[in-house]
Amino acid sequence: MKQFFRWIILGGTLFFLGKALKDNWIGVTAIRIDGVGWAIMAIATGVTLLAHTWAGWIWTWILQELNQPVSSPQFIQVYLKTNIAKYLPGNIWHYYGRIVAAKNANIPTGAATLSVLLEPLLMLAAALIIIVLCSNQFAAVNTTLVIQVLQFLSLAVVLGAIHPWFLNPVIRFLYKLKAKKSAANTQPTVPFSLKNYPLRPLLGEVGFMGLRATGFILTMFALGSLNANQIPLLLGAFSCAWLLGLVIPGAPGGLGVFEATAYELLRHHFPSALVFSVIALYRLISILAETVGASLAWLDERLAKS
Repeated sequence: MKQFFRWIILGGTLFFLGKALKDNWIGVTAIRIDGVGWAIMAIATGVTLLAHTWAGWIWTWILQELNQPVSSPQFIQVYLKTNIAKYLPGNIWHYYGRIVAAKNANIPTGAATLSVLLEPLLMLAAALIIIVLCSNQFAAVNTTLVIQVLQFLSLAVVLGAIHPWFLNPVIRFLYKLKAKKSAANTQPTVPFSLKNYPLRPLLGEVGFMGLRATGFILTMFALGSLNANQIPLLLGAFSCAWLLGLVIPGAPGGLGVFEATAYELLRHHFPSALVFSVIALYRLISILAETVGASLAWLDERLAKS
């Protein structure tokens, strides 16, 4: 059923995007990019690559919050090399690669696993913060009081879930459950826990979302004109689309879900053909930035060993 549900989501999003392309085909083919536009898109690619590098640095902060001293350059390399694996079916292989690399660097399995579980939670919280701040800008109509309350409640739940008062008891419970299932009579390893609220990584993830959104906004600017008062609209819509791409199953790297959500949120504010073109180009920019990041990390590692 889980696999069937994933295929339903993927098929639905692809059908939606295919219909959007069909409806806006003439407008999409009429869009032209001049020299300045290509330069802006190159900058957007660089900003997106910077965002992923920044996210790798934040991962080292999370490990440090778990009292694991790590080499920031080494683990940023690991992050960039594994990041491209999120497009593989299952959407977990980038996390698996980071856990394996951390274990090979003598980091306990518990700390490595907890670090890769905390990262998407912090990203989720960061995206929700931006959505709460910008929701009135990107909604087709002003959000109702009920929707606003639900947004604040969702944010409060996520912020509470990463608090040591809540997270540490959950970790201890899971370790005890694992120990009961184990046939060995030895005492389980002491679980790793957060000593303080992960405020610095959370603020870092807000910066990550800002950098990712900046790449998207620059892509929009490369194809059309923008006003300063439209930036909060794009920032909020991007964060909402990115969040749904993160949490909805069956979409490796948010592929399809991000595009469908961003199109639906922005087509009421910009020409549909422009929105579709920007979304498609930004996906290419994102994949290119991730591929370049993984290649540079691999090359740097090879040069360091030679």
